Amino acid sequence: MSTKNVTETTPAEPNRRDILYIATGAAATVAAGGMVWPLISQMNPDASALALASTEVDLAPIPLGQIVTVKWRGKPVFIRHRTADEIKAAQDTPLTELPDPEADSKRAQKPEWLVVIGVCTHLGCIPTGKSGEFDGWFCPCHGSTYDVSGRIRSGPAPTNLEVPKYAFLSDKKIKIG
Repeated sequence: MSTKNVTETTPAEPNRRDILYIATGAAATVAAGGMVWPLISQMNPDASALALASTEVDLAPIPLGQIVTVKWRGKPVFIRHRTADEIKAAQDTPLTELPDPEADSKRAQKPEWLVVIGVCTHLGCIPTGKSGEFDGWFCPCHGSTYDVSGRIRSGPAPTNLEVPKYAFLSDKKIKIG
């Protein structure tokens, strides 16, 4: 009886059938990827949706003390060019007086410019600017009052007006989103 040493055995040589199996598997993988790619790609947002993802606003024409409204993602965004008195009033407000305490410095990147989403946090109404007890915004639907920093001061709204993500591109230009 002859026994072979394990070290003397040679690995199996790939034959033609093995190569055909590998080639068929690779072709099937490429074909499956080619069929799935359009299905996944169609889930990406189209160009019109991407265009709404951010907006640039020129701040130069906004006079001191004025509020402008721009549209971003289908929502109004209030941009307020605050006066020195408005800035002082917002910064001097004790946080203990606020239902949703948040410092003015956390809400405005530059004190003279306040950018908030103009949707009441109670039921989604649009507040009116430069009105209400604190000369900020007043929601006529249910009586919520916001100050010059967009913080809730009275009424049923549970939270402050939301501050969107924005960045200053220059001293007179911002990009929202």
